[in-house]
Amino acid sequence: MKDLSSQHVFPTLTPYIVVSNAQEAIAFYQEALGAVARNVALTPDGSKVMNAQLVIGDSVLMINDEFPEYGSFGPQPGDKIFVTIHIQSKDIDADWARAEKAGVQVTMPLADMFWGDRYGQFTCRYGYKWSMGQRIHEPSVEEMEAGAKEFF
Repeated sequence: MKDLSSQHVFPTLTPYIVVSNAQEAIAFYQEALGAVARNVALTPDGSKVMNAQLVIGDSVLMINDEFPEYGSFGPQPGDKIFVTIHIQSKDIDADWARAEKAGVQVTMPLADMFWGDRYGQFTCRYGYKWSMGQRIHEPSVEEMEAGAKEFF
């Protein structure tokens, strides 16, 4: 696993989200997802986050405040979100419980799924869709097909 403690180390693909109150969101993601903040850059007056990097496991989530003057907005009430940010967990029950305790809105309860993961989905208070999963077994092709038929 790559050591992401340095502010200049990023995985190949890094999601970058915009929120309405990034300082509050950073605290929330630390509580809900176990994120570790690094390199939080504020505007000169200290009122907004220009860029922050949140290390979650072996990945980075970049975040900043809305800057309407530059066309940068986070999700607004009623917006449809077309992307789900997925966290592959090593201790799904503990990670899920932490997220629930922090106040995420569960949209798909955590359950053992036919594709071999323990998996669930939620939305955060900033309007983003998230999922969490942990591999619990390797189903055969027949098990996958039967499970998919039952699920759908």
